[in-house]
Amino acid sequence: MRFRDLIAVLMVLTVARASADKLSPPPCRACSQLVGSFKAGLERTKRGHGGGDTAWEEEKLRSYKNSEVRLVEIQEKLCSDASVTNKDHCHNLANEHEALIEDWFTHKQTEQPDIHAWLCVEQLRVCCPPDTYGPNCDPCPDCNGNGKCKGAGTRKGNGKCLCDTGYTGSNCNECGPQHFESFRDEKKLLCTQCHAACGEGGCTGAGPKSCRKCKEGWRMDTESGCVDVNECLEQQRPNACREQQFCVNNEGSFTCLECDRSCNGCDGDGPDMCKKCADGYQLKDGKCHDLSSEQRDSYVSMTRLLTYLGMCVATCVIFNSSAHIAWGCIVGAAVAVYIATSEYWLNTAPEGGRQPEIDTKQLEELIMKSL
Repeated sequence: MRFRDLIAVLMVLTVARASADKLSPPPCRACSQLVGSFKAGLERTKRGHGGGDTAWEEEKLRSYKNSEVRLVEIQEKLCSDASVTNKDHCHNLANEHEALIEDWFTHKQTEQPDIHAWLCVEQLRVCCPPDTYGPNCDPCPDCNGNGKCKGAGTRKGNGKCLCDTGYTGSNCNECGPQHFESFRDEKKLLCTQCHAACGEGGCTGAGPKSCRKCKEGWRMDTESGCVDVNECLEQQRPNACREQQFCVNNEGSFTCLECDRSCNGCDGDGPDMCKKCADGYQLKDGKCHDLSSEQRDSYVSMTRLLTYLGMCVATCVIFNSSAHIAWGCIVGAAVAVYIATSEYWLNTAPEGGRQPEIDTKQLEELIMKSL
């Protein structure tokens, strides 16, 4: 994708997101959001009193409860709550019905304290009381606590029960597919999901023994009910995975994973599970090892040893020009002992998982004796 096309896609996504944020909520929800924000303002501006002249304080608070000062304080932060999805729409709705809100605030607070019922249900007629629905706010059916009435609390919907998962029926009083009745009395029905092994037809109770029919990946056993099929066994599915993959059995299914790169076919994960070693690898100690890596390590070691030998020879040559040739060879030998010990230390640590224990004091005495 070219850069210009990418910019165009990003612009489209930005515009789409902005448009989604500007979508107007349904009438009842919009009114409920406005009322919720107004109630939050009432709670925020509520004032208490205590001590002193109680009668005077109560009279003062009573006048503040319906005062214009308090109303202005509420309106300053109206529709700014995080729960309001479209703040512009909320502000427009507040401005459109400002007279009704002010009328309730000034005259209706005491006799009709529920502003939602007064404004959204009675005045604007965009919502219904709880457990009613539709244009006429008809009563919702009984969903037995296992579902919700479509359109409940709004002027929309058909009033039918929208059942929770696992329940069905016009009143959500029956168990749905892949569920069985685990409890029922005059007031309550409890439906529980069938075992994962159960296929079409569901089950009669809990566990794999109660399955009417087994799902694919399971088989019916006379004693245990539905049991998992191990697809990784050759007699079940010999070609379950490709040549460079191995099979892992799961409940009701299987997974194919890639072999280690050192393998030419494998029975599991890792270089120790290879059927044969791939080109460039050799079986050693039950594992397929990378020959090129080992050869590279041997070349590196040989190069280092030759370098150290050259250092020893150079030391002897330098001292050869003086009368102390023997001392030069002795110093070169000491350097060689030190380097050989260092090489042993470095090469042994990764293989053994711990560094070899070397008596440094004994090494120091050995070098001093050589000098």
